Amino acid sequence: MSGGVDSSVAAALLVEQGYRVIGVTMNLWPRKSLVTVDTRHSACCSLEAVEDARRVANRLGIPHYALNFRDVFEREVVRNFLAEYSGGRTPNPCIRCNRFVKFEALLDKARSWGAEFLATGHYARVDRTVGGRFVLRKALHTSKDQSYALYSLTQDQLACTLFPLGTLEKRETRRIAAELELVTAEKPDSQELCFVPDDDYAAYLRQELPSAARPGPIRNLEGEVLGTHQGVAFYTVGQRKGLGIAALEPLYVVDILPTENAIVVGGRDQLYSAGLVAEDVNWVSMEVPEEPIRVAAKIRYRAAEVPATARVREDATLEVTFDEPQRAVSPGQAVVLYQGDAVVAGGTIERAISGERSAISRA
Repeated sequence: MSGGVDSSVAAALLVEQGYRVIGVTMNLWPRKSLVTVDTRHSACCSLEAVEDARRVANRLGIPHYALNFRDVFEREVVRNFLAEYSGGRTPNPCIRCNRFVKFEALLDKARSWGAEFLATGHYARVDRTVGGRFVLRKALHTSKDQSYALYSLTQDQLACTLFPLGTLEKRETRRIAAELELVTAEKPDSQELCFVPDDDYAAYLRQELPSAARPGPIRNLEGEVLGTHQGVAFYTVGQRKGLGIAALEPLYVVDILPTENAIVVGGRDQLYSAGLVAEDVNWVSMEVPEEPIRVAAKIRYRAAEVPATARVREDATLEVTFDEPQRAVSPGQAVVLYQGDAVVAGGTIERAISGERSAISRA
């Protein structure tokens, strides 16, 4: 129970369905330097959120506990966030929190208590095939679908996971909360990273990783130096603003070279990639395919799915070729593959594939 309306209603629905429910809020603040963050009303798992979750639990008549997961959160989420940005990559902390904190550390704790299921307020669904395999599916109403951030779930985890909101629209969730007079009914959704003050990741990086602020050259595709960047950690592929260089045409970050401490810029056309290679791949709802498969690929949480072909390479990484080149493929972000409403697989983007033809089409 994060202290928001979604997890509050998820708990309420489970109580209504006859489950014996225990509410848990995770204390995630990794260091005292972040203590100022947890006063924000919108922050997931803040002190305010813990109190709201406790009040909801009291209203529902269920026990509530605040558990300390600071160490695993700092180790698996915060340190990775800092390392990825310092290496010129763009991480997705929410995916790692789901993977290592919610559905690993918290699930282990739940099992130690004898709980049969772990439920969250995510908008997604789980069902089981005739053959017995569990399938992660999009929420019924895709405008709120959160399956993208859940691709790392394993069969063992899906078997004991409940998503009570998977068939609801957000307005229905708020209506239920209002009818039950839950304090979170009108609480706004959090849009920020819970551990980054004021959602200012650049300031956070400067505070927590001063070595990231190491200036270097901004070069064009011909190698000509056009300006100076403030540190590769502060730039992402596709970025246009804040480059501090003048040009006749708009320039965008098209590549980040951490080993050279350099940023490469180019025109809009240079942002497009024919495909990508992803690592740390999890095949969620199907066995690892031996042949290339057709999929719909999503390269960012808010990106549209696009038709593509995917295959497993000899080193177990994933290669995806888009039917049409895609803009700003960013190493460190996740690519998630769908077939219909089922999440097939997902992984961390290692690099983009440039050119009109990828290794798949050449094979």
